[in-house]
Amino acid sequence: MANFLETLSFLILLSFFPPTLSSPRPSRLHRSPKHAPRFLGKFSCSNYTGPLGAPSYRYETRYFDQDLDHFSFSDLPKFRQRYLINTEHWAGPDQLGPIFFYCGNEGDIEWFAANTGFVWELAPRFRAMIIFPEHRYYGESMPYGSGEEAYKNATTLAHLTAEQALADFAVLITELKRNLSAQACPVVLFGGSYGEVRNSCIQCDEKIFVIVRFIKFLHQTVLAAWMRLKYPHLAIGALASSAPILQFEDLVPPETFYDIVSNDFRRESVSCFNTIKDSWDVIESEGQKSSGLSYLTETFRFCKKLESADDLSNWLSSAYSYLGMGNYPYPADFLMPMPGNPIKEVCRKIDNCPNGTSILQRIFEGVSVYYNYTGTVDCFDLDDDPHGMNGWNWQACTEMVMPMSSSKKSSMFPAYDYNYTSDEEWCLENYHVKPRPTWITTEFGGHGFKNALKTFGSNIIFSNGLLDPWSGGSVLEDISETIVALVTEKGAHHLDLRPATAEDPDWLIEQRAAEVKLIQVWLDEYFDGKRAVFDM
Repeated sequence: MANFLETLSFLILLSFFPPTLSSPRPSRLHRSPKHAPRFLGKFSCSNYTGPLGAPSYRYETRYFDQDLDHFSFSDLPKFRQRYLINTEHWAGPDQLGPIFFYCGNEGDIEWFAANTGFVWELAPRFRAMIIFPEHRYYGESMPYGSGEEAYKNATTLAHLTAEQALADFAVLITELKRNLSAQACPVVLFGGSYGEVRNSCIQCDEKIFVIVRFIKFLHQTVLAAWMRLKYPHLAIGALASSAPILQFEDLVPPETFYDIVSNDFRRESVSCFNTIKDSWDVIESEGQKSSGLSYLTETFRFCKKLESADDLSNWLSSAYSYLGMGNYPYPADFLMPMPGNPIKEVCRKIDNCPNGTSILQRIFEGVSVYYNYTGTVDCFDLDDDPHGMNGWNWQACTEMVMPMSSSKKSSMFPAYDYNYTSDEEWCLENYHVKPRPTWITTEFGGHGFKNALKTFGSNIIFSNGLLDPWSGGSVLEDISETIVALVTEKGAHHLDLRPATAEDPDWLIEQRAAEVKLIQVWLDEYFDGKRAVFDM
């Protein structure tokens, strides 16, 4: 039970990310974990240069010397963990000013800070300090001095684990509070996903298809939940937004993610859904022609000639999955600049092409809503990783194993079954390691999670929007009076953590108000407990 709670805490912490203040190709014979679904993959932001018109948050960038291995006494080199801090509104240690701690996930922490407005907006109200720590092996927080050295081989990557990342957060919280004489100040954790988008080649009905699987956006949200459970003495509560803590092993059906994405499109337009579903065979067939790759390259305006039709399928699958996650009711640019209700716009583009328009041209018109809504991109590059998330491939090859499949009947993606063996082969070939598919549920729990949470957990908010494909792997009903599920029918991926806008629908305003109320309850109970001890 203790391990389960630790895992949940880690998940919750990672899943809630407050915005920080800103300073002035796999083989066709394998369905590689490298190309399984991740929250943020290279295709999601291949031409993205930063949030357009996003609020500017002020923060100071600092570094903390972390142990490389928290669980041994070996004499290993330390590494510099970057963190962003803002104390502008903090009440200070004498008044027990709270600390809002965002559990950094698999990417550059400044990018996540810039896209987590909810935390920044709460800080003045609660007179809170804000801290955004960066996840080890991502951004600037590289062991061994550089990303090149850190990613060199399995030995240098060995300490890239969720357990080590949670320990980093625990040590950083403890040391910061000690240095600021703030040991009595309560900590509230925030997180919004821990997973990245990867592409998978799968074999089905004697055909090979490439599927993008999204795992990487899971990490941060799940980390926040796991952190609260693993280190309950360090934080009084956690908001885990879009945290798929049940996406492991056999806790949910493996087809859940892609079924939700597909339903997001079907609910807008059945003809759009069918066009996308039919396009995969057309792409594969075209790719087998003598000049087919040149034709596909020209049709979809890639900067370089495609090496295979699989690369195009990956690119499209990635966009559709990100559209499912970013299907916000108003224009946003978290993943890419997109209009409000972007799936509706994609389907409008696909369906409204003139009669006689080819299926490939319809697909291009639709996917351009995701990749080129601003109309400023001349050609598309498949090789960008603008947010520095390549470490996720290692994590998916070791402990973050999330089984996924695509069903033939209900999915618009090519049908395939989850095949652990192909993942293992890819990981052995590329990293010389075997994945441990049952480790996360062993370390953090999952089976019998309701009873475990009810018995040992408290003060966790699982917030989800049912349009988000990750919602299928999250907690969607209350576990107890203090472990609460806030679910919105039309919400997408951690929409509640984004900055408030004048276009926010009433249901989103109400969801955030409920979160604020619960956080206030946690703090009131903490302060009441402190006063009771003092009065004694």
